[in-house]
Amino acid sequence: ARAELKGLGLHPASLPLGVDIDAWLKDGKTGWDAFPNTGAGKVDAQTGPLAAALADRNVELETGAHVEYLEASSDVRTIAAVHYRQNGTLKKVTPKLVILSAGAVNSAVILLRSPSPDGKGLANRSDQVGRNFMNHNSSAMLAIDPRRRNTSVYQKTLMLNDYYLSDGKGGKPLGNVQLLGKIDGHILRANVRLAPQFALDFMAGHAVDWYLMCEDLPDPESRIMVDGKDIVMQWRRSNMQSLDGLTKVMRENFRACGYPIVLSRPFDKRTPSHQCGTVKMGDDPATSPLDPFCRSFDHRNLFVVDASFLPNSAAVNPALSIAAQALRVADHIRKTELVA
Repeated sequence: ARAELKGLGLHPASLPLGVDIDAWLKDGKTGWDAFPNTGAGKVDAQTGPLAAALADRNVELETGAHVEYLEASSDVRTIAAVHYRQNGTLKKVTPKLVILSAGAVNSAVILLRSPSPDGKGLANRSDQVGRNFMNHNSSAMLAIDPRRRNTSVYQKTLMLNDYYLSDGKGGKPLGNVQLLGKIDGHILRANVRLAPQFALDFMAGHAVDWYLMCEDLPDPESRIMVDGKDIVMQWRRSNMQSLDGLTKVMRENFRACGYPIVLSRPFDKRTPSHQCGTVKMGDDPATSPLDPFCRSFDHRNLFVVDASFLPNSAAVNPALSIAAQALRVADHIRKTELVA
């Protein structure tokens, strides 16, 4: 695919990888990039920074614990306690600093469920907690050539950003294109109920699988809410014209590359991709719960550091942006809160 795309004047590039492919292949030459690796063969939050942190004797990890809410001090200017349930027992800790990193959905949920004088939850003077929920507009695209079999063991190695800043004709930005983890016939079965399995296996075996990703724009009415014990997601999709445009141009490109059959299907609410934006950072406490260092404007010892701080979703996986901001926030905390 790389050579064919270059032949069209496009600029495919290798994806940066944090995987040990050789270690995986020792256990068998089977496709594996479409599901998590529970070992150390892939760098993620657990095998990377968490493993390094746990090597420090000052770090403890409480497992089986579910944070239910935060408790504010009497003047509501700080967080006094974190209440969590572990093995059916409600417990609490009273830390000097609280860093909330439960993800864009659950960080908002914890804040909204936390008692506050105004009943709106904590860190929510701006009434923006839970709002501006974003989730990339994305689609799977299969470029199929019945004459060529795809024998990839690890497929997710290539990306294309030619349409990130414009549609290639001076128009509006579209988004990012990259290879998916290899799809097989059983994965297709979840979305195509009536086709015979042999046809799905043949289709998957002769397809190159792509992921098209476009920006979802912030909207205060696109939000996460709580209703008793239930979490309510009111996602209002935006900017779908970019996904439509990217789908159209990539279908044309793949056909020009020699793939006569090109199929695509957008991901819906059942398959969320890169949720973010629900506790956004900004300069004004009237419009943002967090400052640029992810510190709550309302509670000086509370930081929220996960995808929820992002004020926009861009059109790429936000993982490295979150990691970079986490390092930036950690340095800020070290200089301002941990001074001897």
